[in-house]
Amino acid sequence: MHRRGAETRRENEITKAVIGFAIEVHRGLGPGLLESAYEECLCCELAQAHMRFLRQVALPVRYKGVALDCGYRMDLVVEDLVILEIKAVEGLCPIHEAQLLTYLKLAEKPVGLLINFNVPILKQGLKRIVNNFCEVSASLRLCGEDLS
Repeated sequence: MHRRGAETRRENEITKAVIGFAIEVHRGLGPGLLESAYEECLCCELAQAHMRFLRQVALPVRYKGVALDCGYRMDLVVEDLVILEIKAVEGLCPIHEAQLLTYLKLAEKPVGLLINFNVPILKQGLKRIVNNFCEVSASLRLCGEDLS
């Protein structure tokens, strides 16, 4: 198996585990709480599973080669691969997806989960977003590079 295939498998394992933990948290708490409560409980699940994670990770915006602190924070970064953006809103909107995709690009992470806990069934509040690293792969294709 080539390197990217192994990385993809690891990302899939992590997202599958996180989704399972999120379902467990949702079953225990239900909808209607603040995002911070769901984040705290999800961190408890991750810690019990001995998964590495960071909370409220600062995300600078790079502008003309300068890292600027604009106050952006990623809710959770799991195993240094997967960004979790936690919501407790009436419904997910395109802006939430755009936010997570931007975080993925700025942090150069491959995949993220958008999790809205304010739903009757958590499956209705889950969205997996993949950063295809379009800038790199497109420029390589234009240069005639083989990406396989």
